[in-house]
Amino acid sequence: MARQDEGLVIGIDLGTTYSCVAVWEEQHCRVEIIHNDQGNKTTPSFVAFTDHQRLIGDAAKNQAATNPANTVFDGKRLIGRKYSDPVIKDDLMFWPFKVIAGADDKPMIIIKHKGQEKHISAEEISATVLTKMRETAEAYLESPIKNAVVTVPAYFNDSQRQATKDAGTIAGLNVVKIINEPTAAALAYGLEKRANCVGERNIFVFDLGGGTFDVSLLTIKGEIFEVKATAGDTHLGGEDIDNRMVNYFVKELKRKNKVNITGNARALRRLRTVCERAKRTLSFAIDTTIEVDAIFESIDLCSSITRARFEELNMDLFKKCMETVERCLNDSKMDKNSIHDVVLIGGSSRIPKVQQLLQDFFSGKELCKGINPDEAVAHGAAVQAALLNKGIKNVPNLVLLDVTPLSLGISVKGGLMSVVIPRNTTIPSKKIDTYLTSEDNQTSVLIEVYEGERKRASDNNLLGLFNLNGIPSAPAGHPLNVCFDLDANGILNVSAEEETTGIKNGITVTNDNGRLSSEQIMRLIQEAEKHRAEDRMYEKKVEAMNALDDYVYKLRNAIKDIDRSSKLRLQDKSKIRVAVTKARNLLGTSDQTETEVFEDYLNEMEGIVESIVKID
Repeated sequence: MARQDEGLVIGIDLGTTYSCVAVWEEQHCRVEIIHNDQGNKTTPSFVAFTDHQRLIGDAAKNQAATNPANTVFDGKRLIGRKYSDPVIKDDLMFWPFKVIAGADDKPMIIIKHKGQEKHISAEEISATVLTKMRETAEAYLESPIKNAVVTVPAYFNDSQRQATKDAGTIAGLNVVKIINEPTAAALAYGLEKRANCVGERNIFVFDLGGGTFDVSLLTIKGEIFEVKATAGDTHLGGEDIDNRMVNYFVKELKRKNKVNITGNARALRRLRTVCERAKRTLSFAIDTTIEVDAIFESIDLCSSITRARFEELNMDLFKKCMETVERCLNDSKMDKNSIHDVVLIGGSSRIPKVQQLLQDFFSGKELCKGINPDEAVAHGAAVQAALLNKGIKNVPNLVLLDVTPLSLGISVKGGLMSVVIPRNTTIPSKKIDTYLTSEDNQTSVLIEVYEGERKRASDNNLLGLFNLNGIPSAPAGHPLNVCFDLDANGILNVSAEEETTGIKNGITVTNDNGRLSSEQIMRLIQEAEKHRAEDRMYEKKVEAMNALDDYVYKLRNAIKDIDRSSKLRLQDKSKIRVAVTKARNLLGTSDQTETEVFEDYLNEMEGIVESIVKID
């Protein structure tokens, strides 16, 4: 199973609520979804901080109710955003952890770890989850992993994509490619289900996950996968559906029991857990019960909810999904009757009402449920990773033509956005537009590059800016050529040129605005290494404590058996009793005791006992 090729590329689905990692198995010519240390193929995107250690994944989520203020989730909803973003303000009402505005309006999460208050960024949370995914893959492949393809929602803007790459860097990964989630799922579907199909097929991918919603329309013809259009909402998913249910039962408690639990983080976390479970149950049952013992001041919550009421609570969200579906089809200029397959991915796509609305929209067409919605994105990312890995053979020779999710352009007179490359343009793409100077004798022009769909440039996302100096003095209306060159990896080069003189200037958009600096990234890499070392030290300490505790347990049982059949000398009994008491005292003061003390005392106990009696 071990691989010697350190250039191996893995595929990671970095999800809002769950993450997944996969690799192309060259020997069997297929993708393998890798299970974690709990035996699960998906890992909760949770990170928790305690007085002693940092927890990731299942371990973090399992203790969320007892440590809500220091258990961080939904990091993907914060990454690449500003604290002043209205959607973040909406989420603050539901998060038990505290978020404040940091430098440059960057959201910072406040946690308490080892007795100290710390401010951490969303990139650090995502990096921690990516580290867990990398280590999961390394344990399976028995080889170090340095390279990965990481998926993002199709509607992530440049800032969010760059922040995701920063998170990969902090996690010790070279993110060789960022791929859109629905595009990855289409790769998985096209490879698994349509490999032998002849002719052209139009695939509509509906991706309703935990925190984001995306749709994409692709055309598959032979080995070419061409994305025709994407649409979506980076703030719509299962978490929002859970929030509706939480609000419903908070109001019910207030109405029936005259108590308000909105300020109680532990009660809200416990309520959210049962609401999430109820949501899953309502995908196959018509009603379910909600029970939380002593949710608040000895008050028990015991209630029920029907599927009809659940649908009523969320109908506006479901209809919003359908509006996005229609927008994607309009952008593609394709009729819905031209769609051959409608593919469902994302855990929330299992909701019956969502499936019914989608099926009705496509005139009763059967929905494709043949691929696992939780694993499809990681599956497709692993296929893309294999295509990028030069050392792997027996990989399908696929060509992926993706699109840009947002319009790209510059600010012109009046502060308006002039679009050069419209959204849903196939990449790579290159376009040159001519613009005119707005003032007489203008010798310099500021070129501001934006992405977004708003009419006013300042309402969109500023990617970068540069000056074109040395323009010959001339009346207003002098022509300048502006070139946008977008490569296959989504990296944008923008240049401006005055033809008569050949004067030219430009930039490669890296979107440093709001991003972590190289110094910050290096500091976070060092901190991540420190955390990993601390985690390993704590794990070693727990193993030493468990070994000592286990030995004491076995010793006590063995001595009882021996004492029944033959008498031990009183002084030997006393020695063992003293040794056991000292061991229990050590285990009772574990916080102040170093790992080596447990290890040394275990060796000392074994020496004492071996001189008296043999323990099996």
